[in-house]
Amino acid sequence: MITLTSSDGQTFDVDEVVAVKMQTIKHLMEDGCAESGIPVPNVTGKILAKVIDFCKKHVETAKAEELRAWDADFIKVDQVTLYDLVMAANYLECKRLLDLTCQRVADMIKGKSPEDIREIFNIKNDFTPEEEEKIRKANQWAFE
Repeated sequence: MITLTSSDGQTFDVDEVVAVKMQTIKHLMEDGCAESGIPVPNVTGKILAKVIDFCKKHVETAKAEELRAWDADFIKVDQVTLYDLVMAANYLECKRLLDLTCQRVADMIKGKSPEDIREIFNIKNDFTPEEEEKIRKANQWAFE
């Protein structure tokens, strides 16, 4: 068992076979840094619990069809949680989770206009109308 400690002090005892799904943790284990536990400073307990659940399910389940259905249900989260999962998957180098979360983000913006995307992600448009028109003309293919 490996003990992981989240940024907010929550501890999780994780089987090694599950922990190695997170490459960052795997490398720390290989370097002998896991004896007294591993701090995960960039990930809250709520998100680390979800990452561990994801890794555990992917260790325990061999059937691809069952995993696809479970993944589809797992990724039905609010935007803040999705963003936190993307960041955690990237930090922990959990490729399957990173692929899943990034695909969810891609699906959210597919077919949307730049204005719609700004609204979805609460992004302020800091271009002047003239600058935006110049960009639209230079990249007309992207707006078709």
